[in-house]
Amino acid sequence: MVEVREVTTPALRRAFLNFPLKLYRGNDCFVPPLYGDEKKLFRKDYHYYEHAEAVYFIALRGKKVVGRISGIIQRAANERWHQKRVRFTRFDCIDDKEVAAALFGKVEAWAREKGMEEAVGPLGFSDLEREGLLIEGFDELSTFEEQYNYPYYQALIEGLGYEKEVDWVEHKLYAPAQPDERIREVREKMMKRFDLHLSTAKNKKEFIRLYKDAFFDLLDVTYADIYGTVPFTENMKRELVRNFNLIIDLKHVTMILDKDEKPVCFGLCFPSIARAVQKSGGRLTPAALLRIFRAVKHPEIIDLALIGVLPAYRGVAIVMIDEIMRMLTEGTAKYCETNLNLEDNHGILNLWKNFDNVLHKRRRCYVKKL
Repeated sequence: MVEVREVTTPALRRAFLNFPLKLYRGNDCFVPPLYGDEKKLFRKDYHYYEHAEAVYFIALRGKKVVGRISGIIQRAANERWHQKRVRFTRFDCIDDKEVAAALFGKVEAWAREKGMEEAVGPLGFSDLEREGLLIEGFDELSTFEEQYNYPYYQALIEGLGYEKEVDWVEHKLYAPAQPDERIREVREKMMKRFDLHLSTAKNKKEFIRLYKDAFFDLLDVTYADIYGTVPFTENMKRELVRNFNLIIDLKHVTMILDKDEKPVCFGLCFPSIARAVQKSGGRLTPAALLRIFRAVKHPEIIDLALIGVLPAYRGVAIVMIDEIMRMLTEGTAKYCETNLNLEDNHGILNLWKNFDNVLHKRRRCYVKKL
């Protein structure tokens, strides 16, 4: 007998947060999110609740937690895309069809009561949250930015009538054995043609002060038509800057400016902190903070977070390629993780052909009529 309860008490909140940590205990590929950030889901002033509402459920057999799920109605996204959708996210479950059906049934019933017509996911509050169900690459270390799941999740979700809407692919990028000198030549020509130069901010504090607002404006323009995006609010910006500040290193950031010092293109990479947060279950213990500090200073993997370029400067993206090459040849990193790229985003996928690259993961977003 499966009982599904809405998460409304401190005890149920702890159970919701801790379930995936127990489910994936000992799994070397699972990387937890920061525990403190996940706790914020249950605060009334959580920054995403300005334009969204959410519900949280856990499933129990007797006293044992056997699954969890969240439903999100992202009003800003629904208005932007003219949809009536509920997003499902934070779905974790034992390999049991009854449990999965009970959890999804609760989210779908809640969504119908709210007037929604489709369920889609896994998707978070925005495309900067973890999204997509892993369907290939189960023996690969997850990035800190994305979620790991067991292979059986796919059968559970598809068994409930969910069908593919989009896929994302992920690549490992290695510096080529023989560097292509033409990349540097094209870079120099493009920078000269548009009268561009790189930011010379001396430290993170100066960088954030100079470019924070322009960065988000550029991000909104660049990702305006990308699947699942929502506009940034001021509270979202503040939270993201806080999170970026923990792990950002300016040697992994490229900001290209025009002659008036206005940003026209950026590339944002993070040192991978996946291993650093595994041992602590995502909690920022003193030992975890020390591991994060070491990972930032001497990364073994670089995670590619975001690339953005104004439409009039598309060709300048070649500078990002050259900068990633620099990171891979000058530093301690063995390779770069691209994170999620839509499978039909040929503009970005073609950039990776400049590297020795391996397609090693695929994720899927599902949709179902309610």
